[in-house]
Amino acid sequence: MKTFADLMEEVQKPGLCHHCGGCVTFCTAINYGALALAADGRPHYRDRDKCIECGICYAICPEINEHEEEAKRHVSWTPPIGRIMGTTVARSLDPEVRAQATDGGVVTALLVGLLDKGHIDGAIVAKKAGPFKREPWLALTRDDLLAAAGFHFDTSHGMERFSEVYSTYSPSVAQLEQVAKKNLGRVAIVGTPCQINTLRRMEVMGVVPTESIKYYFGLFCAGNFMFGEPERRQLEDLGDFKWPEVRKINLKEELMIHLSNGEARFIPLDKLDFMKRHACNFCSDYAAEFADLSFGGIGAEEGWTTVITRSQVGEALMTKAMGKYIEEYDRRSRPNLKKEALAKVLQYADLKKQKAHLKREKMVA
Repeated sequence: MKTFADLMEEVQKPGLCHHCGGCVTFCTAINYGALALAADGRPHYRDRDKCIECGICYAICPEINEHEEEAKRHVSWTPPIGRIMGTTVARSLDPEVRAQATDGGVVTALLVGLLDKGHIDGAIVAKKAGPFKREPWLALTRDDLLAAAGFHFDTSHGMERFSEVYSTYSPSVAQLEQVAKKNLGRVAIVGTPCQINTLRRMEVMGVVPTESIKYYFGLFCAGNFMFGEPERRQLEDLGDFKWPEVRKINLKEELMIHLSNGEARFIPLDKLDFMKRHACNFCSDYAAEFADLSFGGIGAEEGWTTVITRSQVGEALMTKAMGKYIEEYDRRSRPNLKKEALAKVLQYADLKKQKAHLKREKMVA
Protein backbone atom coordinates (compact mmCIF):
# COMPACT_ATOMS: atom_id res chain seq x y z
CA MET A 1 0.00 0.00 0.00
CA LYS A 2 1.32 3.41 -0.95
CA THR A 3 1.56 6.13 1.71
CA PHE A 4 2.30 9.83 2.12
CA ALA A 5 5.98 9.11 1.51
CA ASP A 6 5.02 7.88 -1.98
CA LEU A 7 2.86 10.97 -2.46
CA MET A 8 5.87 13.16 -1.79
CA GLU A 9 7.96 11.25 -4.33
CA GLU A 10 5.34 10.97 -7.07
CA VAL A 11 3.47 14.26 -6.70
CA GLN A 12 5.30 16.80 -4.59
CA LYS A 13 8.86 16.37 -5.87
CA PRO A 14 7.88 16.70 -9.58
CA GLY A 15 5.93 19.86 -8.69
CA LEU A 16 2.48 18.37 -9.31
CA CYS A 17 1.02 19.08 -5.86
CA HIS A 18 -2.00 21.40 -6.06
CA HIS A 19 -1.86 22.30 -2.34
CA CYS A 20 -5.55 21.34 -2.11
CA GLY A 21 -5.04 20.17 1.48
CA GLY A 22 -7.06 16.97 1.19
CA CYS A 23 -4.36 14.70 2.58
CA VAL A 24 -3.74 16.91 5.61
CA THR A 25 -7.45 17.51 6.22
CA PHE A 26 -8.21 13.80 6.45
CA CYS A 27 -5.24 13.11 8.71
CA THR A 28 -6.11 15.99 11.03
CA ALA A 29 -9.87 15.39 11.10
CA ILE A 30 -9.47 11.89 12.47
CA ASN A 31 -6.78 13.01 14.92
CA TYR A 32 -3.87 11.10 13.49
CA GLY A 33 -1.84 14.31 13.43
CA ALA A 34 0.88 12.97 11.18
CA LEU A 35 0.58 15.66 8.51
CA ALA A 36 0.42 19.45 8.36
CA LEU A 37 0.38 22.26 5.80
CA ALA A 38 3.45 24.45 5.49
CA ALA A 39 3.14 28.23 5.25
CA ASP A 40 3.28 27.99 1.44
CA GLY A 41 0.48 25.40 1.39
CA ARG A 42 2.62 22.31 0.83
CA PRO A 43 1.68 19.22 2.86
CA HIS A 44 4.47 17.68 4.92
CA TYR A 45 5.05 15.33 7.84
CA ARG A 46 4.35 16.98 11.17
CA ASP A 47 5.14 13.80 13.06
CA ARG A 48 6.08 10.83 10.91
CA ASP A 49 5.88 8.45 13.87
CA LYS A 50 2.11 9.11 14.06
CA CYS A 51 1.54 7.96 10.47
CA ILE A 52 -0.24 4.60 10.45
CA GLU A 53 0.39 4.24 6.69
CA CYS A 54 -3.31 3.77 5.90
CA GLY A 55 -2.80 5.01 2.34
CA ILE A 56 -5.93 7.17 2.28
CA CYS A 57 -3.98 10.39 1.76
CA TYR A 58 -2.45 8.84 -1.35
CA ALA A 59 -5.77 7.54 -2.68
CA ILE A 60 -7.63 10.86 -2.44
CA CYS A 61 -4.98 12.98 -4.15
CA PRO A 62 -6.36 14.51 -7.39
CA GLU A 63 -3.05 13.70 -9.11
CA ILE A 64 -3.46 9.99 -8.39
CA ASN A 65 -5.87 8.03 -10.58
CA GLU A 66 -6.71 5.40 -7.98
CA HIS A 67 -10.34 6.51 -7.48
CA GLU A 68 -10.86 8.63 -10.59
CA GLU A 69 -13.43 6.33 -12.18
CA GLU A 70 -15.42 5.89 -8.97
CA ALA A 71 -15.57 9.65 -8.52
CA LYS A 72 -16.73 10.10 -12.11
CA ARG A 73 -19.51 7.55 -11.68
CA HIS A 74 -20.51 9.18 -8.40
CA VAL A 75 -21.15 12.54 -10.10
CA SER A 76 -22.45 11.04 -13.38
CA TRP A 77 -19.53 12.57 -15.25
CA THR A 78 -19.77 12.63 -19.04
CA PRO A 79 -17.30 13.99 -21.60
CA PRO A 80 -16.07 16.47 -22.49
CA ILE A 81 -16.39 18.58 -19.31
CA GLY A 82 -18.62 16.59 -17.00
CA ARG A 83 -22.36 16.44 -16.62
CA ILE A 84 -24.24 19.53 -17.85
CA MET A 85 -27.90 19.75 -16.89
CA GLY A 86 -28.23 23.41 -17.77
CA THR A 87 -26.43 26.71 -18.23
CA THR A 88 -27.59 30.04 -16.83
CA VAL A 89 -26.29 33.61 -16.80
CA ALA A 90 -27.46 35.24 -13.58
CA ARG A 91 -26.70 37.70 -10.82
CA SER A 92 -27.68 38.37 -7.22
CA LEU A 93 -30.88 40.31 -6.56
CA ASP A 94 -29.26 41.92 -3.53
CA PRO A 95 -27.46 45.21 -4.41
CA GLU A 96 -25.21 44.79 -1.36
CA VAL A 97 -24.05 41.39 -2.58
CA ARG A 98 -23.48 42.71 -6.11
CA ALA A 99 -21.44 45.60 -4.74
CA GLN A 100 -19.13 43.17 -2.96
CA ALA A 101 -18.95 40.61 -5.77
CA THR A 102 -16.50 40.54 -8.64
CA ASP A 103 -18.98 39.19 -11.18
CA GLY A 104 -22.68 38.69 -10.48
CA GLY A 105 -22.47 37.56 -6.86
CA VAL A 106 -24.42 34.35 -7.54
CA VAL A 107 -22.23 32.19 -5.28
CA THR A 108 -22.68 34.55 -2.34
CA ALA A 109 -26.40 34.95 -3.01
CA LEU A 110 -26.97 31.19 -3.02
CA LEU A 111 -24.98 30.74 0.17
CA VAL A 112 -26.87 33.54 1.89
CA GLY A 113 -30.15 31.91 0.83
CA LEU A 114 -29.09 28.51 2.17
CA LEU A 115 -28.04 30.07 5.46
CA ASP A 116 -31.22 32.17 5.73
CA LYS A 117 -33.39 29.09 5.20
CA GLY A 118 -31.41 27.03 7.70
CA HIS A 119 -30.31 24.52 5.06
CA ILE A 120 -26.63 24.87 6.01
CA ASP A 121 -24.77 25.63 9.23
CA GLY A 122 -21.96 27.41 7.41
CA ALA A 123 -19.88 27.58 4.26
CA ILE A 124 -16.20 27.12 3.55
CA VAL A 125 -15.10 30.07 1.45
CA ALA A 126 -11.99 32.17 0.85
CA LYS A 127 -11.72 35.71 2.16
CA LYS A 128 -9.34 38.56 1.58
CA ALA A 129 -6.31 38.46 3.89
CA GLY A 130 -4.37 41.30 2.26
CA PRO A 131 -3.43 42.58 -1.18
CA PHE A 132 -3.20 39.62 -3.59
CA LYS A 133 -3.80 37.14 -0.79
CA ARG A 134 -6.80 35.07 0.26
CA GLU A 135 -7.22 32.55 3.04
CA PRO A 136 -9.78 29.80 3.76
CA TRP A 137 -12.56 30.68 6.14
CA LEU A 138 -15.56 28.97 7.69
CA ALA A 139 -18.36 31.53 7.25
CA LEU A 140 -21.18 31.11 9.77
CA THR A 141 -23.23 34.30 9.22
CA ARG A 142 -24.48 36.52 6.42
CA ASP A 143 -21.89 39.14 7.35
CA ASP A 144 -19.19 36.48 7.12
CA LEU A 145 -20.31 35.64 3.59
CA LEU A 146 -20.40 39.27 2.50
CA ALA A 147 -16.92 39.83 3.91
CA ALA A 148 -15.64 36.96 1.78
CA ALA A 149 -17.48 37.95 -1.41
CA GLY A 150 -15.60 38.82 -4.55
CA PHE A 151 -12.20 38.23 -6.06
CA HIS A 152 -10.64 41.44 -4.78
CA PHE A 153 -6.91 42.01 -4.98
CA ASP A 154 -6.96 45.56 -3.70
CA THR A 155 -3.73 47.52 -3.93
CA SER A 156 -4.88 50.61 -2.11
CA HIS A 157 -2.32 50.22 0.68
CA GLY A 158 0.59 50.48 -1.73
CA MET A 159 2.39 47.47 -3.13
CA GLU A 160 5.74 48.73 -1.82
CA ARG A 161 4.71 47.51 1.64
CA PHE A 162 4.45 43.90 0.52
CA SER A 163 7.40 41.74 -0.47
CA GLU A 164 5.93 38.27 0.02
CA VAL A 165 4.73 36.03 -2.77
CA TYR A 166 0.96 36.29 -2.93
CA SER A 167 -1.27 33.84 -4.71
CA THR A 168 -4.82 33.64 -6.02
CA TYR A 169 -5.10 30.24 -4.33
CA SER A 170 -6.65 29.50 -0.95
CA PRO A 171 -6.33 25.96 0.57
CA SER A 172 -10.01 25.89 1.53
CA VAL A 173 -10.24 22.11 1.98
CA ALA A 174 -8.18 22.54 5.14
CA GLN A 175 -11.16 24.26 6.78
CA LEU A 176 -12.93 20.90 6.99
CA GLU A 177 -10.90 20.45 10.15
CA GLN A 178 -12.95 23.26 11.70
CA VAL A 179 -16.17 21.61 10.49
CA ALA A 180 -15.20 18.44 12.35
CA LYS A 181 -14.17 20.33 15.49
CA LYS A 182 -17.39 22.38 15.57
CA ASN A 183 -19.45 19.27 14.83
CA LEU A 184 -21.27 20.96 11.95
CA GLY A 185 -23.49 18.58 10.02
CA ARG A 186 -24.39 20.66 6.96
CA VAL A 187 -21.93 22.86 5.10
CA ALA A 188 -21.38 24.14 1.59
CA ILE A 189 -17.90 24.43 0.15
CA VAL A 190 -16.62 26.79 -2.55
CA GLY A 191 -13.48 25.55 -4.21
CA THR A 192 -11.28 25.23 -7.24
CA PRO A 193 -11.54 22.19 -9.53
CA CYS A 194 -8.69 20.33 -7.81
CA GLN A 195 -10.26 20.91 -4.40
CA ILE A 196 -13.67 19.67 -5.51
CA ASN A 197 -12.01 16.67 -7.16
CA THR A 198 -10.22 15.54 -4.01
CA LEU A 199 -13.36 16.05 -1.91
CA ARG A 200 -15.41 13.87 -4.25
CA ARG A 201 -12.78 11.13 -3.91
CA MET A 202 -13.03 11.44 -0.14
CA GLU A 203 -16.81 11.27 -0.46
CA VAL A 204 -16.85 8.04 -2.48
CA MET A 205 -14.47 6.48 0.04
CA GLY A 206 -16.63 7.59 2.98
CA VAL A 207 -13.76 9.60 4.43
CA VAL A 208 -14.41 11.86 7.44
CA PRO A 209 -15.63 14.62 7.44
CA THR A 210 -17.03 14.83 3.91
CA GLU A 211 -20.40 13.52 5.09
CA SER A 212 -21.00 17.08 6.31
CA ILE A 213 -20.68 18.61 2.84
CA LYS A 214 -24.12 19.06 1.29
CA TYR A 215 -23.28 21.46 -1.56
CA TYR A 216 -20.21 21.56 -3.79
CA PHE A 217 -19.68 24.92 -5.51
CA GLY A 218 -16.87 24.85 -8.08
CA LEU A 219 -15.11 27.84 -9.62
CA PHE A 220 -13.89 28.05 -13.21
CA CYS A 221 -10.12 27.99 -13.06
CA ALA A 222 -7.50 28.86 -15.67
CA GLY A 223 -4.84 28.31 -13.01
CA ASN A 224 -3.62 29.79 -9.77
CA PHE A 225 -1.35 32.76 -10.20
CA MET A 226 1.54 34.00 -8.11
CA PHE A 227 1.74 37.75 -7.51
CA GLY A 228 5.27 37.96 -6.16
CA GLU A 229 7.45 41.01 -6.67
CA PRO A 230 9.06 39.75 -9.93
CA GLU A 231 5.64 38.86 -11.35
CA ARG A 232 4.22 42.25 -10.45
CA ARG A 233 7.09 44.04 -12.16
CA GLN A 234 6.61 41.97 -15.32
CA LEU A 235 2.87 42.70 -15.27
CA GLU A 236 3.59 46.41 -15.10
CA ASP A 237 5.65 46.12 -18.29
CA LEU A 238 3.04 43.97 -20.05
CA GLY A 239 0.13 46.26 -19.18
CA ASP A 240 1.91 49.60 -19.23
CA PHE A 241 0.78 50.69 -15.75
CA LYS A 242 2.14 51.20 -12.23
CA TRP A 243 0.75 49.41 -9.19
CA PRO A 244 -0.09 52.59 -7.23
CA GLU A 245 -2.53 53.37 -10.08
CA VAL A 246 -4.45 50.07 -9.69
CA ARG A 247 -7.93 50.02 -8.18
CA LYS A 248 -8.84 46.34 -8.56
CA ILE A 249 -8.10 43.21 -10.58
CA ASN A 250 -10.42 40.62 -12.10
CA LEU A 251 -9.75 37.41 -13.99
CA LYS A 252 -12.09 36.25 -16.79
CA GLU A 253 -11.10 35.63 -20.41
CA GLU A 254 -8.23 37.99 -19.65
CA LEU A 255 -6.52 39.48 -16.63
CA MET A 256 -8.33 42.78 -16.22
CA ILE A 257 -6.48 45.51 -14.37
CA HIS A 258 -8.74 48.44 -13.46
CA LEU A 259 -7.01 51.74 -12.80
CA SER A 260 -8.12 54.54 -10.50
CA ASN A 261 -8.59 56.91 -13.45
CA GLY A 262 -11.24 54.62 -14.94
CA GLU A 263 -9.01 53.03 -17.54
CA ALA A 264 -8.38 49.30 -17.74
CA ARG A 265 -5.61 47.06 -18.99
CA PHE A 266 -6.36 43.64 -20.50
CA ILE A 267 -3.67 40.96 -20.56
CA PRO A 268 -4.42 37.65 -22.35
CA LEU A 269 -4.19 34.56 -20.18
CA ASP A 270 -1.67 32.94 -22.52
CA LYS A 271 0.72 35.76 -21.59
CA LEU A 272 0.56 34.83 -17.89
CA ASP A 273 2.30 31.44 -17.86
CA PHE A 274 5.30 33.05 -16.15
CA MET A 275 3.19 33.61 -13.02
CA LYS A 276 1.13 30.41 -13.04
CA ARG A 277 1.86 27.86 -10.33
CA HIS A 278 3.78 24.94 -11.82
CA ALA A 279 1.23 22.24 -10.91
CA CYS A 280 -1.54 24.14 -12.68
CA ASN A 281 0.15 23.53 -16.02
CA PHE A 282 -0.72 19.84 -15.63
CA CYS A 283 -4.35 20.29 -14.53
CA SER A 284 -7.00 19.51 -17.15
CA ASP A 285 -10.11 20.69 -15.27
CA TYR A 286 -11.18 24.24 -16.09
CA ALA A 287 -14.91 24.07 -15.38
CA ALA A 288 -15.01 22.34 -11.96
CA GLU A 289 -16.39 19.17 -13.50
CA PHE A 290 -17.15 17.38 -10.20
CA ALA A 291 -19.22 20.15 -8.58
CA ASP A 292 -22.98 20.49 -8.08
CA LEU A 293 -22.77 23.96 -9.61
CA SER A 294 -19.86 25.56 -11.46
CA PHE A 295 -19.41 29.34 -11.60
CA GLY A 296 -17.36 31.96 -13.37
CA GLY A 297 -17.45 35.27 -15.18
CA ILE A 298 -16.39 33.85 -18.52
CA GLY A 299 -19.06 34.11 -21.22
CA ALA A 300 -21.10 36.60 -19.18
CA GLU A 301 -21.25 40.37 -19.37
CA GLU A 302 -19.63 42.45 -16.65
CA GLY A 303 -21.65 42.12 -13.45
CA TRP A 304 -23.09 38.70 -14.34
CA THR A 305 -22.11 35.10 -13.61
CA THR A 306 -22.16 32.04 -15.86
CA VAL A 307 -23.52 29.03 -13.95
CA ILE A 308 -23.40 25.39 -15.05
CA THR A 309 -25.80 23.05 -13.25
CA ARG A 310 -24.40 19.54 -12.84
CA SER A 311 -26.58 17.65 -10.35
CA GLN A 312 -30.12 17.39 -9.02
CA VAL A 313 -28.90 19.10 -5.86
CA GLY A 314 -27.63 22.04 -7.90
CA GLU A 315 -30.75 22.15 -10.06
CA ALA A 316 -33.08 22.24 -7.05
CA LEU A 317 -31.03 24.99 -5.45
CA MET A 318 -31.07 27.17 -8.57
CA THR A 319 -34.82 26.69 -9.03
CA LYS A 320 -35.61 27.69 -5.44
CA ALA A 321 -33.25 30.67 -5.51
CA MET A 322 -34.40 32.12 -8.85
CA GLY A 323 -36.53 35.20 -8.28
CA LYS A 324 -35.77 35.22 -4.55
CA TYR A 325 -32.01 35.50 -4.29
CA ILE A 326 -30.87 35.58 -7.93
CA GLU A 327 -32.21 36.73 -11.28
CA GLU A 328 -31.58 35.44 -14.79
CA TYR A 329 -30.23 37.62 -17.58
CA ASP A 330 -33.04 38.97 -19.76
CA ARG A 331 -33.24 36.50 -22.65
CA ARG A 332 -35.03 39.00 -24.87
CA SER A 333 -31.95 41.18 -25.24
CA ARG A 334 -29.63 38.25 -26.02
CA PRO A 335 -31.65 35.09 -26.73
CA ASN A 336 -28.54 33.00 -27.49
CA LEU A 337 -26.52 34.10 -24.46
CA LYS A 338 -26.73 30.75 -22.64
CA LYS A 339 -25.43 28.86 -25.66
CA GLU A 340 -22.73 31.45 -26.22
CA ALA A 341 -21.64 31.29 -22.58
CA LEU A 342 -21.45 27.50 -22.61
CA ALA A 343 -19.53 27.56 -25.89
CA LYS A 344 -16.99 29.90 -24.30
CA VAL A 345 -16.59 27.62 -21.29
CA LEU A 346 -16.16 24.60 -23.58
CA GLN A 347 -13.54 26.50 -25.56
CA TYR A 348 -11.46 27.40 -22.51
CA ALA A 349 -11.91 23.94 -21.00
CA ASP A 350 -10.68 22.28 -24.18
CA LEU A 351 -7.69 24.60 -24.33
CA LYS A 352 -6.72 23.77 -20.75
CA LYS A 353 -7.03 20.02 -21.42
CA GLN A 354 -4.86 20.29 -24.51
CA LYS A 355 -2.15 22.22 -22.68
CA ALA A 356 -2.18 19.82 -19.74
CA HIS A 357 -1.90 16.84 -22.10
CA LEU A 358 1.10 18.34 -23.88
CA LYS A 359 2.81 19.18 -20.60
CA ARG A 360 2.38 15.63 -19.31
CA GLU A 361 3.71 14.18 -22.54
CA LYS A 362 6.81 16.34 -22.28
CA MET A 363 7.29 15.37 -18.64
CA VAL A 364 7.20 11.66 -19.46
CA ALA A 365 9.39 11.97 -22.56
